[in-house]
Amino acid sequence: MFKKILIANRGEIALRIIRTCREMGIRSVAVYSTADAESLHVRFADEAVCIGPPSSADSYLKISNIIAAAEITNADAIHPGYGFLAENARFSKICEEHGIKFIGATEEMINLMGDKAAAKSTMDKAGVPTVPGSAGILSSLTIAKKTAKNIGYPVMLKATAGGGGKGMRAVWKEEDLETAWESARQEAKAAFGNDAMYMEKLIEEPRHIEIQIIGDSQGRACHLSERDCSIQRRHQKLTEETPSPFMTDELREQMGNAAVKASEFIKYEGAGTIEFLVDKHRNFYFMEMNTRIQVEHPITEQVIANFDLICEQIKVAAGVPIIGINYFPTQHSIECRINAEDPYNGFRPSPGNITIFHAPGGHGVRLDTHVYAGYTIPPNYDSMIAKLIVTAQTREEAISKMKRALDEFVIEGVKTTIPFHRQLMDEPDYVSGNYTTKFMEDFVMEKE
Repeated sequence: MFKKILIANRGEIALRIIRTCREMGIRSVAVYSTADAESLHVRFADEAVCIGPPSSADSYLKISNIIAAAEITNADAIHPGYGFLAENARFSKICEEHGIKFIGATEEMINLMGDKAAAKSTMDKAGVPTVPGSAGILSSLTIAKKTAKNIGYPVMLKATAGGGGKGMRAVWKEEDLETAWESARQEAKAAFGNDAMYMEKLIEEPRHIEIQIIGDSQGRACHLSERDCSIQRRHQKLTEETPSPFMTDELREQMGNAAVKASEFIKYEGAGTIEFLVDKHRNFYFMEMNTRIQVEHPITEQVIANFDLICEQIKVAAGVPIIGINYFPTQHSIECRINAEDPYNGFRPSPGNITIFHAPGGHGVRLDTHVYAGYTIPPNYDSMIAKLIVTAQTREEAISKMKRALDEFVIEGVKTTIPFHRQLMDEPDYVSGNYTTKFMEDFVMEKE
């Protein structure tokens, strides 16, 4: 087992990993930018190293500084968390070259599954259902037009690199294709340095349902059931739940088996997520694979026999084989992402100083956060400041518990998305489980 793990991340996920390390008897090293000097992950790690100024490019994305921090502290492994360098193939390779275990996917695996076109081709070979679309990268607008005609409109243009909704355009008719093609490529080039595009059939009224998997160094994989992540804004998830209210036992079995088949086909090692689009007829299609831990992993932990996914990640990275059985939800869990944003003004970022912070508590309530009263939220990073997770016997009870927890959750000094989530919990379509990825297009915040 590892003696010391450096966490190449910040905020709540860094603190989450530090806690598991402490329980496993593994020393932890936090890295931080000057903007994060007062963050809780710095305070609770066994050691902490400043790796640069506030800019991500000069700190959390600067591989040389992170490797140097690992070497001077004699860390024998690096956990990347999610975001930043978590799915950076070059970083994974550099860790390996320096004799430091990267707790995540290998360079080859990240390259294979990180490129959406290559991933789709791989899944076709594995026999996993995929969305009809282009055979790899579109070489020109002419080819794009021909492909769209063959598939049939509507279609979705997608950048092969990156995520977060960048470089994606829905196209409903041929005359709109050229404009969408140019703007998607420009956006992808600016965001990822790569303007390569591919095309898929646009699945109407889809649900975004993902399957959590774990694979070991022996080539075996298992799944830990699904999470419904359909409540999104601009392709960014806002809330997640498990089990999905749309799920049936038969569909869960089919999707779980497909995810395991996909993982074992590529001999995936570590925790990962196979993301699917599910249409209104419950046909499912592979969308992408995330070769890292997910933001929403706590809800799976809550309903799967008290499972610690970070602990499992670390054990698998250390060469410990998995038991190999699949897990199914025994309770219902919901997560609300609490962002420092103003939901009444287009979810505008709201960095600044937290003057009052009162955390909710009680049975079945979990709060993952790195902030506190007096903490200053920097403007340099993602706006998520907390994850509120509730767990109950039924979905109805979970919604009721979430309402209560949100009512208790007091953050003053900055605007947050707490009011949005509280209104969501009363929205009839959400309460009935009748929602798709289009839900937020029609949702309107009621004024305070």
